[in-house]
Amino acid sequence: MPKVLISDQMDPNAAEIFRANGVEVDEKPGLTKDELLAIIGEYDGLAIRSATKVTKEVLEAATNLKVVGRAGIGVDNVDIPAATAKGVVVMNTPFGNSITTAEHAIALMFALARELPAADNSTQAGKWEKNRFMGVELTNKTLGLIGAGNIGSIVADRALGLKMKVVAFDPFLSPERAIDLGVEKVELDELLARADFITLHTPLTDQTRNILSRDNLAKTKRGVRIINCARGGLIDEAALKDMLESGQVAGAALDVFAEEPAKQSPLFGTPGLVATPHLGASTTEAQVNVAIQVAEQMADYLVRGGVSNALNVPSLSAEEAPKLRPYMALAEQLGSLVGQLAHGSIAGLAVETEGAAAELNMKPITSAVLAGFMRVHSDTVNMVNAPVMAKERGLDVREVRHDREGDYHTLLRVTAMTQAGERSVAGTLFGNSAPRLVEIFGIKVEADLAGEMLYIVNEDAPGFIGRVGTTLGEAGVNIGTFQLGRRSAGGEAVLLLSVDSHVEQDVVAQIAALPGVRTVKPLKF
Repeated sequence: MPKVLISDQMDPNAAEIFRANGVEVDEKPGLTKDELLAIIGEYDGLAIRSATKVTKEVLEAATNLKVVGRAGIGVDNVDIPAATAKGVVVMNTPFGNSITTAEHAIALMFALARELPAADNSTQAGKWEKNRFMGVELTNKTLGLIGAGNIGSIVADRALGLKMKVVAFDPFLSPERAIDLGVEKVELDELLARADFITLHTPLTDQTRNILSRDNLAKTKRGVRIINCARGGLIDEAALKDMLESGQVAGAALDVFAEEPAKQSPLFGTPGLVATPHLGASTTEAQVNVAIQVAEQMADYLVRGGVSNALNVPSLSAEEAPKLRPYMALAEQLGSLVGQLAHGSIAGLAVETEGAAAELNMKPITSAVLAGFMRVHSDTVNMVNAPVMAKERGLDVREVRHDREGDYHTLLRVTAMTQAGERSVAGTLFGNSAPRLVEIFGIKVEADLAGEMLYIVNEDAPGFIGRVGTTLGEAGVNIGTFQLGRRSAGGEAVLLLSVDSHVEQDVVAQIAALPGVRTVKPLKF
């Protein structure tokens, strides 16, 4: 009989579901690190919330562990690479607290509009300052939605019910999906200029970090009010403090902070600030939902082998796995490459197979493409939930098999439909196992996609490679490999470099300033 440890406070329904499915369960919340290390080896599953830290050390001691289930979305407390190396499945429950978080954002919007926290403090202090608190109506105001996924779409629905106008910025939101939601799809700069209220519903990634930077906050309508129930780090907090003090931002309601627990934030005490201690998922209903969902998922995996909402394991049958695994690695790399390089709104993706690849089950391959593509913008996407997230955003995904022989015995091509046209990359397997990029945006190349890389588009000219090498060398950056491709002699050329250390933004700017350079983009795989 499988055995599960519940190591954080969790609704009692979770334990009951485990037992009903024939899984033995121990409930031991509040364990110290040493106590957890001492007993974790007894268990096949570990059910957690945010308190338990599933570190490499814990995983090493967990000799029988098969699955970690996080009742909630964030998995910052789980070492996923270490879990993957140990063969441990990591699951989360990405949809269990969506309504609760959306409602908290709406509540904070009301609190800002009518200055409720400050009015409450004043009244309870016996001041009765009726003329001091002059609020604004939400009716007919414009709400700017940054992120229109599961939670963002719920916020949009509630805001429309309040007779607000909703504009949304989300690279994955298709025009058709925007119509279905009743929102106007816009670019970020337009949202900043038009919105009376801005609410963030996007994960924290390299692309979204400080999306409300000092420069972007300066682009907002004067007197804007900002709500963040998503992730700390999406807003430049120092800039926000300055903007609140200057009146550029009339109010900000934050449920999340760059550093948590936020006990000494420099924002505290700033006029117009409303703060709550990461309460987005803190309702009775949400706690019940995520507890039930994680118990059902873990029991299904331990008893029947089913995989749901896994962050590190695709949904595959035992027979398909060995043959598909290298193709899925290639697919994820190509999807990630397109996601990092394609600019502007993306209406759809085409996944094409040719040669030996055309004979395989395309669903796992497409899921891997979507996981790589959307992981650039989401910290919770995986091969299991990527198709769901793509569908939510109205992303058109096409699968095409070609019954023809090409230059390679097997070929996978990923094409993004963008406002600038189609952007396509292709790859193959060397020795039926090693993924290799063979074409990028119509230019033939041959490159491994791994680690940190630089993508450079330039005019083909003598001495260019030397100038790039000198710039990186002076910055202390060692080049691992470099691959070249060009359309024609003296025409457009592509340079793909793998580097042994991170390339800072100022170095990227130096390369961009070199003669003949058209594009420089750091990549990460």
